Amino acid sequence: MGVNVLLPTALRAYANNQDSVAVEGKKLGDVMRNLIAGYPQLRTHLLDDTGNVRNFVNVYLNDDHIKGASLKDTPCKDGDEVVLVPAVAGGAVTERPISQRALVSGEAELSTEEIKRYARHLILPEVGMEGQKKLKSASILLIGAGGLGSPLALYLSAAGIGKLGLVDFDVVDFSNLQRQVIHGTKDVGKLKVDSARETINDINPFVEVETYNTGLTSENAMDIIAKYDIVIDGTDNFPTRYLVNDACVLLGKPNVYGSIFRFEGQSSVFWAEHGPCYRCLYPEPPPPGMVPSCAEGGVLGILPGIVGLIQANEAVKLILGQGTPLIGRLLLFNALDMKFRELKLKKDPSCPICGANPTVTALIDYQEFCGVPKTDLPPTEENLAEDEISPAQVKARMARGDDFVLIDVREPHEWQIAKIDGAKLIPLGQLESRIGELDPEADIVVHCKMGGRSAKAQDILYANGFTNVKNMVGGILRWADEVDPSVSKY
Repeated sequence: MGVNVLLPTALRAYANNQDSVAVEGKKLGDVMRNLIAGYPQLRTHLLDDTGNVRNFVNVYLNDDHIKGASLKDTPCKDGDEVVLVPAVAGGAVTERPISQRALVSGEAELSTEEIKRYARHLILPEVGMEGQKKLKSASILLIGAGGLGSPLALYLSAAGIGKLGLVDFDVVDFSNLQRQVIHGTKDVGKLKVDSARETINDINPFVEVETYNTGLTSENAMDIIAKYDIVIDGTDNFPTRYLVNDACVLLGKPNVYGSIFRFEGQSSVFWAEHGPCYRCLYPEPPPPGMVPSCAEGGVLGILPGIVGLIQANEAVKLILGQGTPLIGRLLLFNALDMKFRELKLKKDPSCPICGANPTVTALIDYQEFCGVPKTDLPPTEENLAEDEISPAQVKARMARGDDFVLIDVREPHEWQIAKIDGAKLIPLGQLESRIGELDPEADIVVHCKMGGRSAKAQDILYANGFTNVKNMVGGILRWADEVDPSVSKY
């Protein structure tokens, strides 16, 4: 029977696409070793070089968070469940009530038109006139106007939040429209903050909208966040996630967290004054490229709507002072199985920013912290690394008839959308098991959608004795932009 290990979507490709596996073991350490013995490709995602569980992977045994040195020796038995929760790019629930009067005064007055607009709120005893005034007095900053930010902005504006701040520097693209429902076809090419503001103004003209057409950085985060009562994290990258967390801890702001990937989502409320922060859950970020983004892994368009509305619900609860917030709790959602799971989070006394002896007392360089290479140079052929190659250079080699092998490490369903003639499909998850199909002496070029997975493939080939491997930077998307516009972008 064994212990049932539940695998999140991001790890299933390395375990034959299974969502759970039965593993023998009397202790968690044995279970982890046996899991990796059965599925060796999980090793780099779960263990560091010393054999310990990585800091960005959380392990739960029957909903209890197990961490640190005790993990290896924690006993388990047949029928137990182990849940692996890696970062997708915490104390128990506070014992004393959270005073919302300190968060929002609720001194705003409602006009006759607003009373008509919010009538269904006003007849709820938990909201009423006092609660609706609190909502009107509240200010919320949305980091991102994309998949999560869209439902957040729609429903928070309809709910009557007095002031919404929108931080985003991107423009609306056709690929956004499948999930970013605040934008429409007519908005393609428009700044997301401008498109979102127009929609919000149409939904509720009583909401003040402040837009920031910029990226959130260590230089501007404190000034922007300080103006708002609540921050809602709708980002899609780890540097900004840690930046938002640290700024909120330093300013004493609640941070309503959400993340999405394929069919799975997470949500929690990080508020260091009352419970754990994001660093308590994930002390360190995963190495760059290890966790795929939605742009590479995909996302069900409905999923950000569900997770974003959970975040919106948590923000409204905080303002009203009603219900039990997700402080000290991590909510997991699986859209395919329509299942929710709740895990307890504990405040880490050694947390570097909210622990007893913090070492992070000011914002840092989060690109460097997350290992993201810093470069202001555009990706031209002149600044490519020695083991990189541009799509144009690949095309030139094809035209000359050079002897090389082009390997596509995307998934078969991506291959059906778009492919490069002459490429050989070997999905990244199959590369090690199919490595015998390739000649170690061959001249090899690897590519994926954007360049992240092909960089991993390059490392795998190097580790197996291949010496002449180049990564096509920008992947098939850049190929479509610069070489062959007939290739579909997705």
